[in-house]
Amino acid sequence: MLLFRSFSSGSCGNCYYIGDGKDGVLIDAGISLRRLKKYLAEDNMDYSCFSAVLVTHDHLDHIRHLGSFCKRLTKPVYASSVLHQALSTHTFTRDTIASCRVVLAQGQDNQVGPYWVRHFVVPHDATETLGYSISTPYGNVVLMTDVGKITDEAVEYARQADYVIMESNYDMQMLMAGPYTYDLKMRICQGGGHLSNDEAASAIRRYVHPGLKQVFLCHLSENNNTPQLAFDCCREAIVGTNTQLRTLPRRSPSPLFILAED
Repeated sequence: MLLFRSFSSGSCGNCYYIGDGKDGVLIDAGISLRRLKKYLAEDNMDYSCFSAVLVTHDHLDHIRHLGSFCKRLTKPVYASSVLHQALSTHTFTRDTIASCRVVLAQGQDNQVGPYWVRHFVVPHDATETLGYSISTPYGNVVLMTDVGKITDEAVEYARQADYVIMESNYDMQMLMAGPYTYDLKMRICQGGGHLSNDEAASAIRRYVHPGLKQVFLCHLSENNNTPQLAFDCCREAIVGTNTQLRTLPRRSPSPLFILAED
């Protein structure tokens, strides 16, 4: 069985689960252990349902609670050498991460918990931002969030995926008409910030293939997007295919998705 659940997705905090309910991986640690415990219990699971944590990058909405995860759960934390170096000096992780640190080998499969994982770098204004391709017995899952623009490498990984979790952060018209400062708007939309709905749809058109079962849109902006706008824009990219499209909520957990059954 392959399960997926988003516990939070957006600048308020990010945390995702991929596993079978007995073992798996957690991606990012942007929510508290108390919230994570509560959400896992809703699905009759506990901390034993994952054996490793993958980190995408060192912005606070992705690592705010990683220090307490390391201190209290002592599960291995996987990231690139560049990202681990940043985490080793970060205020929120520098005193706790050393004993949990595991560096991912570049350009090859790494065993992370029960799965095999490869990482790739995506543009974003953090120290280094990683996308992940996670190979499971039930198919490949690609996750890429906080992506300033889609790279050819990211498209290649997505073309081999059965399930893709990707950012669709903002609607351009809402962003430009909204209250953000000019500098912040430019930071978001000029290739080092986030993906717009139109850019996400364009990426899906590039990587959609007959074996792609589901696309989950994540990290939607609270101020510059709506789930309906993101869905409607990206839905056009999968017309005529059997691919399902879903948006993930920001501040609340998603349903527990059963991606594949035994």
